[in-house]
Order: sequence, then structure tokens, then C-alpha cells
Amino acid sequence: MDRTAVVTGASSGIGEATARRLAAEGFDVVAAARRRDRLDKLAAEVPGVRAVTLDVTSQESVDALAASLERCDVLVNNAGGAIGLETVANGGVADWQRMYDTNVLGSLRLTKALLPRLVASGDGVLVMLTSVAGLVSYEGGGGYNAAKHAQTAMTEVLRLELCGEPVRVVEVAPGMVHTEEFSLNRFRGDSAAADRVYQGVPDPLTADDVADAIAWCVTRPAHVNVDRLVIRPRAQAAQHKIHRV
Repeated sequence: MDRTAVVTGASSGIGEATARRLAAEGFDVVAAARRRDRLDKLAAEVPGVRAVTLDVTSQESVDALAASLERCDVLVNNAGGAIGLETVANGGVADWQRMYDTNVLGSLRLTKALLPRLVASGDGVLVMLTSVAGLVSYEGGGGYNAAKHAQTAMTEVLRLELCGEPVRVVEVAPGMVHTEEFSLNRFRGDSAAADRVYQGVPDPLTADDVADAIAWCVTRPAHVNVDRLVIRPRAQAAQHKIHRV
């Protein structure tokens, strides 16, 4: 039977690239996100991709997705994002709440809903798309750091709790990735500010680079678990050390 992969946040960026890549690897891909028009376009372009409207902050929406699935072999918890670069002292509670709801609670909802199917598959793979922001904190990253640290902690706990079950728990933590929307959303639509993040950086990662890493992790033999894969561009040695030209 064909294996089914669910990818959240699949309407753009890393999620869309991952849906395309897993379909190319032979998975039946459920591409899930809020923007159905973009998902329908993706499904029309890529055989093996099915569009499903999903809001990870809504339990009702998550339950509807789970009810529509006959099986789930791979879950890629990708939906999330960052908002703002304010200091903690000036941080907006609503922004922090939104980041926590999408990155952390969204991943929790999907994991709870689909974990029984991952176990039943006999070789399930749960991928958490976190960030190096969940490993190293930086000024202006308070809310996003907090959310991604929480998501990383959840991943580590899941691996302990599922030891002995036929499920691999994988964390993929990208560094600087230039996608169409991540920084634009972080800077609330200010394209000039978003562009400055990548200014002078030779070859930041692309969404396809991260999708390639995710595909490699989920296609390893069943006994091989990639606990954490940190992927950065060569120009980024650390959060604070970036080569610009």
C-alpha cells in the first residue's frame, strides 16, 4: 500500500517544497494549510498531492483532517513562523501567543491526532520542523526563541516516550533560509526590512534545500533515526556569525 505523508503549512516555502519532494519520492502527500487556493494549485501541478484546508490553531480543523485520513505514515509538523523582532520588554503578548499557538500547540494538536496512525503504520516518522532559534537564543528573538525551544523540548520528550514504538521522531532545525514569506511575515509585510536580513549573504538556504534534508531523514531504513539535523548555509557559522559580501 502507498505510504501517506501529511505536511502542514504546505501552501508556501518549506512546506510546499516538502510536499513536492515527498510526492517525487513516491508518497501520497496530504498538503495541508489555510490558503486553499494555493494548495489547489499545488495539487493540480503535482501528481500525488491532495489539498486539505487546515488551521493548526483549531482543534475542529485538526480533527476534520484526521477523520479524512485512512492512514498516516509520515507527519511533517512544518506550520509555524515568527512575528516581530522586538525586545522582551517591548514584546507583544498577542504576537507571542500567536507564535506559541502555531509552532507549539499546532504541532501538539497534529501529533496527538495522528500519532495512533503513525504507530499503526508499523514504521511511522514524525518530523518536527524547528529552527536553530530553538537551540540558541538571540536578541530580538524572544518570542520565536521561546516557541521554538518549546517545540524542540516536545520533540525530545516524544522520542523518550515513544521508545519501543515503531515511530521515529526527527527534528530538522534550519538556519538561514530565504523563502518568499518567512521574513516578510516577521517584519509584518515590510519587504525592505525582510530583504536586509539576506543582504550580501552568498547563497542562503532555499526551501528546496530543507525539503531535501527532510526527505533524506524520512527515507532512511526503519531502524535509523536522525535525532536532529541542523542545516545552515555555508555562509552562516552561527546565529551571530554570517559572512556577507
